[in-house]
Amino acid sequence: MADNAVEVRQVYRTFEADTAPVRALRGAELTVARGEFVAIMGPSGCGKSTLLNLIAGLDVPDEGEIVLDGVSLGGKDANELARLRRRHVGIVFQFFNLLDGMTVLENVMMPALIAGTKRKQAETRGRDLLDLLGLSDKAKAAPMTLSGGQRQRLAIARALANTPTVLLADEPTGALDSDGGEEILELFRRLHGDSGQTILLITHDQPVADAAGRISRMRDGRVIDDGLPTTAASHASVS
Repeated sequence: MADNAVEVRQVYRTFEADTAPVRALRGAELTVARGEFVAIMGPSGCGKSTLLNLIAGLDVPDEGEIVLDGVSLGGKDANELARLRRRHVGIVFQFFNLLDGMTVLENVMMPALIAGTKRKQAETRGRDLLDLLGLSDKAKAAPMTLSGGQRQRLAIARALANTPTVLLADEPTGALDSDGGEEILELFRRLHGDSGQTILLITHDQPVADAAGRISRMRDGRVIDDGLPTTAASHASVS
C-alpha cells in the first residue's frame, strides 16, 4: 500500500479546437497523501476538471505521469484503466449522474456488481452506505423523488461502493442551495474524520475549499501553490 494515494508528475494535456489548441495542463504537479482531504481551487478554465479526469483515468495525458496508490496509469489501455478506476476511484459529479430507472439501493449496488461483487454482498454494502449517509428509508425510492441534497448523498454512497482509494469530487455543491451544500461538506468532513477517506475536491468557491485540510491552487494549467508549508516555514515552526 503506497503512502501517497495520488501523484501527478509533470502532466501536460492539450485539446484541439477550431481556433487554436487549448493547453489545459502545462506541467501540473500534485501529491495527495493517503488519508488527506485536499481541495483544488482556481478560476474557470485553469485545468481543474481536466486534472480530475486524468486522475480518474477518464482521459490520458500527452506527457507526464499519473500514479494511483503506487500504480502508474501510463501505458494502460481503456479496459485496464476501467479496472483501476473501479478499484481505486470514486467520483462525485456536480449534477449527480444517477440512474433514474433504478431504485436508490440499486444505484449504490451497481458499481460493486460491475466490479464482480456477488449480489448479496453488494446489497449488504449498499444498505450499509445508505444507513451511513442517512438514506436507509429511501432504499426503494426512485432517485428523482429525492431532494438535491439527498441526490448528492446518494451519488456519494455510490462512489464509495467499492471502498475507493480516493474520492474525487467535481464541484459537488455547485447544483445545491446553501443548506444542501453545507450538508454535503459536513458529510465530507465526517467521511474524512471518521474513516480516513482520502478526498480530492475541486471548486472555485473559497467556503467549499475551506472544508478541506489543505488547499492547492491552480492557474493556467499549473498548480501554483500546493498548500504545503515551505521548507523555511517548516524549519521556523520547529525552531
